[in-house]
Amino acid sequence: MNRHKVSRRTVVGAMAGGVALAATGMARSDVSAAAGSAFPKKGRLMAQGTPEAAATPGAAPTVVLVHGAFADASGWAGVITRLQAAGITAFAPANPLRGVSADGAYIASAANQLGGPVLLVGHSYGGCVITVAGASIPTALGLVYVNAFVPDEGETLLDLATKYQSPVGVALRPMEYPTGPDSEPGHELYIDQGMFHDLFCADLPAEQAAYMAVSQRPAADVGFGEPVPAAAWKTLPSWFSIATADQTIGLPALRAFAERAGSITADVEGASHVSFISQPDAVAELIISAYNTVTA
Repeated sequence: MNRHKVSRRTVVGAMAGGVALAATGMARSDVSAAAGSAFPKKGRLMAQGTPEAAATPGAAPTVVLVHGAFADASGWAGVITRLQAAGITAFAPANPLRGVSADGAYIASAANQLGGPVLLVGHSYGGCVITVAGASIPTALGLVYVNAFVPDEGETLLDLATKYQSPVGVALRPMEYPTGPDSEPGHELYIDQGMFHDLFCADLPAEQAAYMAVSQRPAADVGFGEPVPAAAWKTLPSWFSIATADQTIGLPALRAFAERAGSITADVEGASHVSFISQPDAVAELIISAYNTVTA
């Protein structure tokens, strides 16, 4: 199976504003089709990747916190502390960042093994992941998006990033990674370290941004061109924490995603894309509100 039909030139160029699509000779529909053909048919990965633990009757929900690209689960530390202080169980699994279907299956598998209801929280690309995973978690009670991509079924992140001219596109830098002795190398995307602070986490201290820039987790480029197989926000209630100074996805996109999903919104004034790190009180407050609603 060739997982690299979506070229890094196409993904990086399109994320930067769509100008490279003509240069590569590919229409946006061709990009989506190529990515779609590189993945198993809808439902297959989910069926293979979602073992379930025996449900515990009356179990309190677990808040499952899913990080996005260029970050890791440790970023949820401040939110976790506040959830635990409120008596809420939290779980922050590592997001593999290897593709929408694969990551959705992984998170669904992890959530389904908890043995009880879950409230899914996703940041940035993690919003796309919980949108997919939530459709394969029978015990999912709701979705909380934090400065997140929220695609509809059949859409790609490439579609959304290009449509809304997501600011981060100009800063993406590709690197290769090995996929096996007889396979072509894969490509993953980082944010340029020199642009990381301004674009990703402008409201964090420079020193903190500096070590985040050199420890960022990249995302495989194929994930940006893969059509989303399911959209859980169509059947689950949702909430949306919106950072008003987001320079990664951009405020117009965040508002549009929240409106389409019918989410209950809460603005985090002046916050950057990583408001869950810079203003954990505000983000935790919305999660707790959503938790109280789904458990009422």
